[in-house]
Amino acid sequence: MDQSLAVVFAGTPDFAIPSLDAIAESRHRLAAVFTQPDRPSGRGRGLTASPVKQRALTLGIPVRQPKTLRDADAVNAIAAFAADVMVVVAYGLLLPSAILSAPRLGCLNVHASLLPRWRGAAPVARAILAGDAATGVCIMRMEEGLDTGPVMLRREVAIGPRETAGELESRLAREGASAIVAALDALAAGRAAFEPQDQAAATYASKLTKAEARLDWRESASSLERRVRALNPRPIAETTLDGAQLRIHESEAVAAEGAAVPGTILRADSKGVVVLAGEGGLALTRLQLPGRRIVSASEIANARPLVGKVLGNL
Repeated sequence: MDQSLAVVFAGTPDFAIPSLDAIAESRHRLAAVFTQPDRPSGRGRGLTASPVKQRALTLGIPVRQPKTLRDADAVNAIAAFAADVMVVVAYGLLLPSAILSAPRLGCLNVHASLLPRWRGAAPVARAILAGDAATGVCIMRMEEGLDTGPVMLRREVAIGPRETAGELESRLAREGASAIVAALDALAAGRAAFEPQDQAAATYASKLTKAEARLDWRESASSLERRVRALNPRPIAETTLDGAQLRIHESEAVAAEGAAVPGTILRADSKGVVVLAGEGGLALTRLQLPGRRIVSASEIANARPLVGKVLGNL
């Protein structure tokens, strides 16, 4: 019978929880969980534990929260758990060479893209922004380079035409959970094979910035619609209406034309709000004004005259 592996898990956000749960339910043993230190959160700015820490505590797994992994204490802490392998899922700290070589079988990473495409911090959003038809998850052996290591296992997932980054991320988290258990089983059985990445084909998924959330109405409606999906649930696409921020949670590209400048509201009624884009129109369906709840666009249209107003600053 294949052996059971002792696993140290490193992760921080909700995306990592399905993988943590899957390993906990597998025949492999979770020796410890490493996660980011508690952070100030909410209106009171009180310290809040990461989602992974909260889940690990309910599972009764020892939790460690070093501020850095670049000292002897971190290496000694991992070595103390005598891990066969370390599994890293959206941890948020760089792993130096001393950490990468500490577990007997190295470190595996669950990455939410089909490497070498979309290495980096925001692979899900970048895939949607680029109009990719598919993405996926890869189980990669970690190296010191950013997502450069050889790939052991990959699972492809089609991107839905109306799917937001949050929805896609949830699907990929579940896919990654299944994949990491399969990878650990293969590693334990001595049948793991790693394929080097094609470095020349690599693309980089940089972290989303607040500036990218501001819609440029000169872009095509299809491009704007992808941006709205890619920036949901964070940081949320936005424009301005009468000088105030207008956040756009949901939209759809539609046929539209006119002689007005891009950003002009062409229609505002019970069916929603249609804005002229550089090519076509963007139908806004779920919106949010400052300090208000998310509402249907028709609710805002019913509350004030909108037709002819120009959104944003070009």
